Amino acid sequence: MEAHPLELPARDATSLDRMESLDPPDWSSIAALAHRVVDDAVEHIANVRDRPVWQPMPEKVEATFRAPPPDGPTPIEDVYRLVRKSVLSYPMGNIHPRFWSWYMGSSNFTGALGDFIAAIQGSNLGGGSHAAALVDQQVVGWLRDMIGFPVSASGTLVSGGSTANLIGLTVARNAMAGIDLREEGLAALDQPMRFYASDQVHSCHRKAVETLGLGNKALRRIPTDSCYRIDIAALRTAIAEDRERSLQPACIIGTAGTVNSGAVDDLAALAEIATEEGLWFHVDGCIGALLAIAPKNAWRVKGIERADSVALDPHKWLHAPFEVGCALVRDHLKHRATFAVSPEYLQGMSRGIASGQWLYEFGLQTSRGFGALKVWMALMEHGVAKFGRLIDQNVAQAAFLAGLVRSHPLLELVTEPEINIVCFRYAAKGQDEDKLKQINVEIMLRLQESGIAALSDTTIRGRHCLRAAICNHRTRRDDLTLLVKEVQRIGSEISL
Repeated sequence: MEAHPLELPARDATSLDRMESLDPPDWSSIAALAHRVVDDAVEHIANVRDRPVWQPMPEKVEATFRAPPPDGPTPIEDVYRLVRKSVLSYPMGNIHPRFWSWYMGSSNFTGALGDFIAAIQGSNLGGGSHAAALVDQQVVGWLRDMIGFPVSASGTLVSGGSTANLIGLTVARNAMAGIDLREEGLAALDQPMRFYASDQVHSCHRKAVETLGLGNKALRRIPTDSCYRIDIAALRTAIAEDRERSLQPACIIGTAGTVNSGAVDDLAALAEIATEEGLWFHVDGCIGALLAIAPKNAWRVKGIERADSVALDPHKWLHAPFEVGCALVRDHLKHRATFAVSPEYLQGMSRGIASGQWLYEFGLQTSRGFGALKVWMALMEHGVAKFGRLIDQNVAQAAFLAGLVRSHPLLELVTEPEINIVCFRYAAKGQDEDKLKQINVEIMLRLQESGIAALSDTTIRGRHCLRAAICNHRTRRDDLTLLVKEVQRIGSEISL
């Protein structure tokens, strides 16, 4: 007899009793493990100062991460044991008080709990009517308020500064094109567009203009003054030259904290030029935008509130666990017009889950995680004022480190710190630039490999140097004193 098409065969009906799930068969044992994970996490953070900043990974441990994917199960207790032994023991080190490489925040425990809770809730932040979407919008609003943008401005949380800058520059490109660029494409432009930034601008802007189809030549690098800020007169000249060459000046990129030295462009002056020339004004504030909340240093970013778009990073000076960046746009209509699409499967509703705002209309991602919660929880716990004081603290620590460098005859301060980045080097007498670079690279590597401290290096106008970026709420003055002592010790050993 033939089975009815809506009826399952008997053997399939039986298999419904054997359906699998990823939930544990025993929730009590998983709860016990979760408590142990939290206890270990507290110990890991509480005792971070007692561990090396970084340590090389033995080959045996590295080999663990080259193993093929497991076909069968491993007890979760054994999985966690491996995490403790081979993952937690070999971090990058940026939560350590003596980590000053590149430019990274040092995280906070409440934010880590926020990430855990967000993962448990599992919300997708494409949009909709649910608590995670509202928290996301509230955090964007808080960041908007911190830099002085109007309430009507929009924004979106992203992975970090590179994507935040890409979002802002995409809106700038489309808004300044003079045509419907989304529909017509770059080939329809009458004149090639030009963006302007200092010669100290972060490399992510090159990636952005290339990704936008404009090409690297579209980003004109303007010389900087003796303090590594964009030369205002040179910028005016460049804009005039490009107009004469039938190019289309479109956007000025101001930098609130260059990655090399922490220099802050004259944002107020750039805002004036943008207004006079009818250009978009974007600020890369991934390092320094949040100086706006620092009582003693907010004056350094005066003018940022006049920008058309701003990129900033809560995972830096708000110390959110990685990753979370933010793109803010003054004109929310231009922002939405750059990214919004309305396919039939993403139609808003007046009721139900789809009745909320579709957040994907303000960026590139349709799906993204609930990264806002870690920022929201930490700001609720500590308040904006405390984060502002911590920023002032880091700026003061940079000045303190610069003072220590000046006091030692074998150390050289390569640039005067403007905010919280100190560029200096061991300057053995009688050595040329190549030899000084060799000595200082070796100092940097020995500091890292010994676990004492983590610095990065750079070259500024032909002079190679060590670079300490103090974006760390755990750093104390004695850490900086130790750094100077160890740089001198290692430098003297190498120079013998």
